[in-house]
Amino acid sequence: MRKNLLTTSAAALALLSIVGCSSGATDTGGGAGDWPEEITISLVPSVEGEDLAEALDPLTSYLSEELGITVNGVVATDYAATVEALGADQAQVIITDAGSLYQATEQHGAELILRDVRFGATSYSAIAMTSNPDTYCEDEVVTAAYGATGDELSYCNGTETAAEATGEGPAGVEALGKIDSTTPVALQAATSPAGYQYPMVAMREQGVDTDSLTQIPVEGNNNAVLAVHNGDAEVGFAFWDARSSVIEEAPSAGEDTVVFAYTEMIPNGGIAVSDTLPDDLSAELTTLMDGYAESSDEAGDVMFDLVGLSDWTDETEPEQIARYGEILEQFAQ
Repeated sequence: MRKNLLTTSAAALALLSIVGCSSGATDTGGGAGDWPEEITISLVPSVEGEDLAEALDPLTSYLSEELGITVNGVVATDYAATVEALGADQAQVIITDAGSLYQATEQHGAELILRDVRFGATSYSAIAMTSNPDTYCEDEVVTAAYGATGDELSYCNGTETAAEATGEGPAGVEALGKIDSTTPVALQAATSPAGYQYPMVAMREQGVDTDSLTQIPVEGNNNAVLAVHNGDAEVGFAFWDARSSVIEEAPSAGEDTVVFAYTEMIPNGGIAVSDTLPDDLSAELTTLMDGYAESSDEAGDVMFDLVGLSDWTDETEPEQIARYGEILEQFAQ
């Protein structure tokens, strides 16, 4: 199933670098047509350095064999570079983050064909957490198991109601309205969806004057958790559920740092293809990459090691990408 994102917008993990040379694909303008002799995939992998070629080879070899054309893989320096590579026809396929998917579809007419699946989900919420539940919790603090690690973590305001946490937002967002200019708030870089962008939008929607916030800058989701746990901030934001990443360092963080709100869901990234590719080639790519994780015993491990995913899905949910584009525009320089 192929879904056109041009009527809405697009987003998660990145493809191949501008360093890669052009594949020489013929511009067919879409539709059925002669397939190019080779195409290039651009991504930002999880692995680094000398392991890169080894990590990419199983995926590109699989696609080359199944398609009957040469599929090259190149590494992008960052997510934005995947969009630049696609726009310059140095890559015809990109594996990238949600924001870059949006830019690729809006700027270059690319088509979103697959979304990233992590731990069974194509999206995630940002958590609002506090070590002062008396202020931000309207009900009793409860515990639920975080499925990815099994850790028992604390929640309130109806964010979780069952034994196993779901991370489904939005929930409890009304409590964000209690934040004021005197509240120390741990925030990550302005480019972070879960650590800054979605939380800022959620606070504004609850009437918070975000221009007057007492910001505690932190680097990384784990440090956002620790800032709250250690008392440097009263409220902090991170992806769901970053508290599990500090349990070894701070064993009581899962209990003492309470999640009191979830933002709306943030989309994972995915795969977009150039509009220069023939439709039948795009369709075949979609089918093959959608089935890659199950194509061999090693494929699942390769996929996780390469880009940190468990699967791809053609359930692209373009409305989430469109919403992400709206949020990005609020933070455009």
